[in-house]
Amino acid sequence: MSLVGRERERERLAAVVASGGALQIVGEPGVGKSALLSCLDGHLVVGVEAERDLPYAGLHQVLHPFLDLSTLSGVRRGALEVVFGLSEGVAPPVHLVGLAALELLSEAGRVVLVDDAQWLDRASQDVLGFVARRLTGAALVATARAAVFAGVPTLSLEPLTAHDADALLASVAPDLDAQRRAWVLGQAAGNPLALTELPFGGNTLEETFAARASTLPADVRAALLRAALGGSAADLELAVEARLVDRNGAFRHPLIRSAVVRAASAAELREAHEALAAATDQPDRRAWHLAGAVRGSDEKVACLLEKTADRALRRGGAAAAVSALERAARLGDGRERARRLLRAAELAAEAGSRDDVERILLDVHGLDLTPRERALVTWLPTAFDDGVGEGAAGPSELVGLAEAVVGDGDVELGMRIFWSVAMRCFWVEPGAAVRERIAGVARRLPIDPQDPRMLAMTAYVCPVEQGDAVVAGLRAIRGDRGAVSTGPRGVQGDGADVSVGPRGVGGGDDVAAPTVHGAKPAGADRRAETCSEPDADDPDDPATFRLLGSAALQVGAFEESVRFSLAAQRGLRAQGQFGLLTRALAVEAWSRTRLGDIAAAEPAAAEAARLAEETGQPYMRGLAAAVLAEIAALRGDYELAAGRAAEAERIGLAAGARPVLATVQLARSLAALGEGRYGDAFAAVRRVHDPADPAYQLALRRYVLPELVEAATRSGNSDDAGKIVEELDTATSSPALASGLRYARALLAEDGHAEALFMAALDNRSSPWERARTQLAFGAWLRRQRKTTQARPHLKAAKEAFEAFGTKDWAERAGEELRASGESRSGNGELTEHELTIARMASDGLTNKEIGERLHLSHRTVSTHLHRIFPKLGVAARTDLKQALLTYDDTVT
Repeated sequence: MSLVGRERERERLAAVVASGGALQIVGEPGVGKSALLSCLDGHLVVGVEAERDLPYAGLHQVLHPFLDLSTLSGVRRGALEVVFGLSEGVAPPVHLVGLAALELLSEAGRVVLVDDAQWLDRASQDVLGFVARRLTGAALVATARAAVFAGVPTLSLEPLTAHDADALLASVAPDLDAQRRAWVLGQAAGNPLALTELPFGGNTLEETFAARASTLPADVRAALLRAALGGSAADLELAVEARLVDRNGAFRHPLIRSAVVRAASAAELREAHEALAAATDQPDRRAWHLAGAVRGSDEKVACLLEKTADRALRRGGAAAAVSALERAARLGDGRERARRLLRAAELAAEAGSRDDVERILLDVHGLDLTPRERALVTWLPTAFDDGVGEGAAGPSELVGLAEAVVGDGDVELGMRIFWSVAMRCFWVEPGAAVRERIAGVARRLPIDPQDPRMLAMTAYVCPVEQGDAVVAGLRAIRGDRGAVSTGPRGVQGDGADVSVGPRGVGGGDDVAAPTVHGAKPAGADRRAETCSEPDADDPDDPATFRLLGSAALQVGAFEESVRFSLAAQRGLRAQGQFGLLTRALAVEAWSRTRLGDIAAAEPAAAEAARLAEETGQPYMRGLAAAVLAEIAALRGDYELAAGRAAEAERIGLAAGARPVLATVQLARSLAALGEGRYGDAFAAVRRVHDPADPAYQLALRRYVLPELVEAATRSGNSDDAGKIVEELDTATSSPALASGLRYARALLAEDGHAEALFMAALDNRSSPWERARTQLAFGAWLRRQRKTTQARPHLKAAKEAFEAFGTKDWAERAGEELRASGESRSGNGELTEHELTIARMASDGLTNKEIGERLHLSHRTVSTHLHRIFPKLGVAARTDLKQALLTYDDTVT
């Protein structure tokens, strides 16, 4: 096809090829997408509708010229071997396959062209979308009728202008009479393929191609139909002359293939499928062709399709397995229909395909079901968005269902349903009675209470009543396994580049599905949690570490939460478990922000937000956005904080996702505190403590006491805050709650008791952020008591800590208090206790990372401290610290 009027499009393609990256070209059939691809020199793959149910068939075509598996690391090589059927193994996550494909294509540095990408199998689409969002060292150009890769640059190919359409028609049919010419121009409406084909007969493109095929002898038509259905081309010389295929047997345009299939009669299609089934030695292709040849029902073919589904699952092709099972249900024995459909629905839920689940369950309606099948019909619609979406069954209904299923002996399904119940207790509030009922069921489950999965479920369901037991369990696990190796923030295990664009990889959310005695959920679970089920017997299992990190957050053990979440991330990256990685990052970011380590929290939250888009986890996206709002508020960027809080609130309000809404109010309270709007600050954080408010969250409300009490004491609401503190004022091993209560008691105390309470708060172990906050409040109180000499060291230490944290307005508040205390100079050469500790560690040869791990700071915060320490000691390098400290100690003493 002549490329009239496509100069700008060709320039854009040339730029992509030159620089690397990806582009998808979309437009109606015949608009010139394939013609644009023909201008490029690269490896061409054409999607075939008949192969869309063969998992990873499209990806194999894409990678085939570059498939040197020996260049890949073991885990990535193993992933491709499994999905291509070269070896047996656990079906890998789609993201791990994507990392392997990305590495191969990047190393090859070639141009890959994919025509009719909408016909690729779903697994291949998911992987190529993942690759396309990250590709830099090579080029991928795909065409489709509509965009198939979210987050990938798109070129929309429009019909030709009237001038260009006239020029193209004149070049292909210069002798066309005026009447026919006007008709063709009107009928084609700027479609280049129509302009080049309609002048020679037919009213539509499909009719034109079908008419040409109909003139061929019967045996050639049959061979052409078999080729259109995915068979090999043979004896097609006459089809070449009819301008339907080229000399290599390839269809001249994808639309010709579909026209040939649609023009065939039912009998011709059955005959073609029978011939193709007999000609192939590939069991999956044979099963699908036999299904295409069936008239009526055939249980034998249905069984073959079910085996095809099993093989698809072993290779990670959940979407293909769903299609095979649905077709088997239609073709097979009616008594097997419900079982096959519900198995397909389970797989669709695990793959995150809500539309497929809803469609399949409609087909189940009215069938005779077993108790287990009825339980699945109730539970499966809740398997999305952690069960907080519209129409999802509530915790009370589900816990009864779990109890009944376990009572009937199906412990594995009961456990999966029970985990859904536990997750709902985090995102929504079922009430005390329902929580107690859930806890009662949990106590009867056949699983060790110290099992990491049970610890996590207990933390979600009973964060208050069982909080101490969870903290003790976490510490016992940490003690048994030794110190958890975390590595620095942002380590990307296995060399993975996980920067991402918007959502495009199918995967749904990652609701955990713990199982008993190693039993796996039915199907190849593509949701992140169940893809890599926590293994309680494996101390290094990243999914187990992730669960422990989440449990620690629920009970306010934020340092443990960070450690466990970081420990999970390297393995999750290497395994391609990006759904779980999203959650580990979000938990890390939430916990770090509460610890004041916002320099490390921000990249974790930003990555969690991007990955949440890609893995289809809207409420994790909202939680990450809310944490980013909190960080912006702490940094003093109040406009950015307001925007991010509004974004997170929109997501949270969609289904009442309480942790999102609670974190939004925390961010708004911090912003109002920073701006001196203390009444607004109190009103915002007070909502988190109001059971009638959508922002109320049972666990998280216990960790915002500092904001509540500080805002209350400055806005005349001390009595209201005091009642809340009194309600929560119980002995607890929750580090965050214990620290918050100490701070709250000191702020609310009468003057005669405040000093002792402040000293008690400072004497207890707390995070650097909590200590700085307490020192600021204590220093301000001492100044008001006219104890300015005592106030200054606390205020100076708080100011320097806040400056190191990057919280400028907090530092300015401390500075104002310091100046009000009579301090007129800064930088007098004296080191704070905190700075002296860091200086001595550095002089002993510890790296910033090692110092940070000991003091629970990020390496960036340590670096900031050292930049302040060096001038005070008059040194320029670490090697000079030891001597300088000896001189400093002599001077001080």
